[in-house]
Amino acid sequence: MSRTDRTPRRRLDPDARRSALLAAATAAFAAQPYDAVTLAAIAKDAGASPALLYRYFEGKDALYAAVLTQTFDRLAERHDAEIDALDDNTPARDAVARLIHVYLDAVKANPTALLGPRHSGGAEPAAAAHVRAQARTAGVDRLATVLAPATSRRHDIAILGALGFIEAAALTWVEDGCPESDRWPIVEAALGALEGALGDWAA
Repeated sequence: MSRTDRTPRRRLDPDARRSALLAAATAAFAAQPYDAVTLAAIAKDAGASPALLYRYFEGKDALYAAVLTQTFDRLAERHDAEIDALDDNTPARDAVARLIHVYLDAVKANPTALLGPRHSGGAEPAAAAHVRAQARTAGVDRLATVLAPATSRRHDIAILGALGFIEAAALTWVEDGCPESDRWPIVEAALGALEGALGDWAA
């Protein structure tokens, strides 16, 4: 007798299958804290079996790290596109403002991935912390490209502090329901914090 309780599966090439699994995992981890998500549910949503999922990812930690990597990579691509679109005469303050707006858009779309346990609660695996650390380092480098060349350690610390300020403000924004009326106050406050930390936009 044929089985009728199996999850219907589509035949996909490896890249398409991996993308489908990542998409299902992204949706699952965006909706629930890490600890509440199961690989069986992700596989079902992707039209695959848990065994097939394990052919692409070593386990839940690896899958979650892949989701975060993809999320931060896409944010980086949007930031890079914004930087590439800048005019040579764009003031640093305006350039940073545009990058903050891109970040807020991404946070609004997927706060759990970008803000982590501070938003969702619970804990994350060590692999996730590694991805977040890499993303933060890349974020510092990216923000530095629209500022004057670094001339002191203060410059580096100012950028790190500004990123922390923006993340904290974004968390409050998400908790309040992402009201558009608060977007510009967040941007203006973040710009003020960065300018104060730098001492001057040309610093």
